[in-house]
Amino acid sequence: MAKTGVFDSDPAMVAKATELKKELQRLVRAIVDDEDFSTQTIDQAKDTLSALKELKFKKRSLSLKLNDVLSCPPEFRCPLSKELMRDPVIVSTGETYDRPFIQKGLKAGNRICPRTQQVLSHTILTPNHLVREMISQWCKNRGIELSDPVLLVNEDGITESDRDHFLSLLQKMSSGLPEQKEAAKELRLLTKRMPSFRALFGESIRAIPQLLSPLSEGKFEDGIHPELQEDVITTLLNLSIHDNNKKLVAESPMVIPLLIEALQSGTIQTRSNAAAALFTLSALDSNKALIGKSGALKPLIALLDEGHPLAMKDVASAIFNLCITHENKARAVRDGAVRTILKKISNRLHVDELLAILAMLSSHPKAVEEMGELGAVPCLLHIIRETNCGRNKENCIAVLHTICLNDRTKWKEIREEENTYGTISELAQNGTSRSKRKASGILDRLNRTVNLTHTA
Repeated sequence: MAKTGVFDSDPAMVAKATELKKELQRLVRAIVDDEDFSTQTIDQAKDTLSALKELKFKKRSLSLKLNDVLSCPPEFRCPLSKELMRDPVIVSTGETYDRPFIQKGLKAGNRICPRTQQVLSHTILTPNHLVREMISQWCKNRGIELSDPVLLVNEDGITESDRDHFLSLLQKMSSGLPEQKEAAKELRLLTKRMPSFRALFGESIRAIPQLLSPLSEGKFEDGIHPELQEDVITTLLNLSIHDNNKKLVAESPMVIPLLIEALQSGTIQTRSNAAAALFTLSALDSNKALIGKSGALKPLIALLDEGHPLAMKDVASAIFNLCITHENKARAVRDGAVRTILKKISNRLHVDELLAILAMLSSHPKAVEEMGELGAVPCLLHIIRETNCGRNKENCIAVLHTICLNDRTKWKEIREEENTYGTISELAQNGTSRSKRKASGILDRLNRTVNLTHTA
């Protein structure tokens, strides 16, 4: 049976300890598995271990005497929990609540102030230092130990110390280049390894603009510093992974334009991460439309055309996700997606991902027309013969079916392929259920064409 630990009495402490333990495990694995591990990894492991040690041995005295709680002034109690407030914060209507309780409602999408029933103009929670100091003094006079702000942990495992550090890093993003680089790198690391830090960006409408300020204000004569740009764009990617951030990030005015700029002008790692961020954000249908209208498909297709191995998968994933909507299919076709994809497939580069995009685009008439003109039929037939991947065969035959239905001149190529290799017949017998259906449709049409020719 597992032992009961010091954290077990508080779920928030459990969450924080679990997060630190996972990070420690990751760092230790990196040290053990990689012979060429860096000293920075060792330092990170030591810092994480120290944080875990501090969390374990600093006791939280949250239990208050019932009589003292009942006798505390009404203004010290949270209107929601009816308990003494540990972390009083002010909402936009001017009312004060205990942070964990009002935050829970905000995360559930409730934008109504519980006391005034007014709609909150924003979700920023401002610490009420005056009330906290009054509560602290009241507790001190009665011998009650109030939680240390450093160890006051909410349900996401965030302490007041974490939040203060987060805000200080954002402030540095408006300082000189050395401070910006330092802050951007730390924000990148924190949002990568601690999901709770990703959630912090949702607490303030100013957080994302502050993060982006070095890229959006054009402060430096020599342009944007490549390392700084990479760290900021990667932080955006990390934020986008958090489901509650997807809408917030995409709808922040400068985000998509700066991601597009990064696609065109950053290091290859920056460009790849910008594509990955667009892919992650496009999980929401509303974001698909927003990203498509912004003109992101053209630089994505240009990056795909360049064919850098580091970026290909992220770029293909972003294009695929965006092209789920009909409007973005039209944009992708207009921006040269068909030609670029067929060129890559012909060279057998990332065939799995690109065939999936091609199959999706085949529902657009202009795309089908281009596929026929650019020699897609022999290319796709060759892939069916050489691949063992059932999904790739399925995508190929689906595209071929659409091309042949829209262009009678391609039946000759199909007939020659069938007479020489029996490619379509083999697929009609042994393919996936969708492959069999499409292959059988082509064979039926092919037989009717032959019969009509003989009849004539």
